[in-house]
Amino acid sequence: MITIPYLTALTTYFSYGLLFVFGQLRDFFRRIIDLWSHSSLQGYAPICLGLEDFYIRRLYLRIQDCFNRPISSPPDAWFDVVERVSKDNNKTLQRTKNVSRCLNLGSYNYLGFAAADEYCTPRVIESLKRFSPSTCSTRVDGGTTTLHTELEERVASFVGKPAAVVFGMGYVTNSAILPVLIGKGGLIISDSLNHNSIVNGARGSGATVRVFQHNTPSHLEKVLREQIADGQPRTHRPWKKIIIVVEGIYSMEGELCKLPEIVAVCKKYKAYVYLDEAHSIGAVGKTGRGVCELLGVDTAEVDVMMGTFTKSFGSCGGYIAGSKELIQYLKYTCPAHLYATSVSPPAAQQIISSIKVILGEDGSSRGAQKLAGIRENSNFFRSELQKMGFEVLGDNDSPVMPIMLYNPSKIPAFSRECLKRNVAVVTVAFPATPLLLARARICISAAHTREDLIKALEVISSVGDLVGVKYFPAEPNKQQLEEGRVKME
Repeated sequence: MITIPYLTALTTYFSYGLLFVFGQLRDFFRRIIDLWSHSSLQGYAPICLGLEDFYIRRLYLRIQDCFNRPISSPPDAWFDVVERVSKDNNKTLQRTKNVSRCLNLGSYNYLGFAAADEYCTPRVIESLKRFSPSTCSTRVDGGTTTLHTELEERVASFVGKPAAVVFGMGYVTNSAILPVLIGKGGLIISDSLNHNSIVNGARGSGATVRVFQHNTPSHLEKVLREQIADGQPRTHRPWKKIIIVVEGIYSMEGELCKLPEIVAVCKKYKAYVYLDEAHSIGAVGKTGRGVCELLGVDTAEVDVMMGTFTKSFGSCGGYIAGSKELIQYLKYTCPAHLYATSVSPPAAQQIISSIKVILGEDGSSRGAQKLAGIRENSNFFRSELQKMGFEVLGDNDSPVMPIMLYNPSKIPAFSRECLKRNVAVVTVAFPATPLLLARARICISAAHTREDLIKALEVISSVGDLVGVKYFPAEPNKQQLEEGRVKME
């Protein structure tokens, strides 16, 4: 749980309140002006309505230059950010021909495979020549190539499961699979900070959904016990099926799941475990096999393993791994498999090649070096940020590290000032996070050198001082300590 300092919470509420009041005043005068203007949509209900629309118009558009920044190069350690200008107070943005070469702290390029790779890229190009950019078909029609079959076998072996099925989009992997696994009469117990794809998949399943406190196994057990005792709503019949859904690394918090304790609770109450490893597979563990390897959990104790290829493998799509019976059932029933176009063959080849590099099957030790690099870079960067006085969420070994900003005025200030200094960061606010918990989310890559990280730390430190987001006292460095000792002497 994040404990917001009292003064910070007060000023954040005041800032949002001020923006809300002035926004309502502007809307009031706009309605008066609209009374004298002719509209071609008289009699139609407004398409955009409610507080979400108000939030977009009066808050988001004021700072939209901090989001959706286009790039014109591969998302490597450094990339080219296209500059944009606005002539209508940020309501619309136009791209220019100018680009800024920026240090990339926003992309999910954990192992550095998103840029050209000496092993992966030639094989991807060859697959493009052989298979074309798209299969133009679903998996059950003409969309299964030899690459797709090899990919599923590779993924199953890599994560330690008997079988796997792959999909063209990571988000859909969650949102389309959960409604197939469980329906009316079933119970989904979901972590309170699970990704939106899980939330939408759970809602679309028709099952009863309950939430437990973020990463708190004791509360999970309490919810499980209460729900098993009560049974289904109204009838109080036993649940047909219970699935517990958690993430390996939580994408907005950078925290590792307390998987051993959660698995123990699920085994005690005979509930299935659904593990989303979108941000952990390939990024953590001695050989990159995710949180199960890192935390010493046997993959046989996790019933459904989900992951994506967009973070550590430099590609696109997602997978579900499990028993042969489960995967066969999903291939017969899942809409994402039956009706969606299959993974692009070059994208599939990129995943296969990157897995080979990670496992050392390319004949080199680059995979081990990348895994060591992402771990060392992440721990170094997190440690230095904390020493500077920033409030940094997450655990060691996690490549995701949110820096808490809180106040809405600090969101654009932090983002714009970093960009001025050629460091590109991602800022995240409502509705992706709770209203008071705005943050800058840093994603570290194995492609970053120590010089890159030191430059980023210098920029973030100076911007942090300027914007005022160092909520803790900074630790004195060795030089300051030595100077202090000399003065004492």
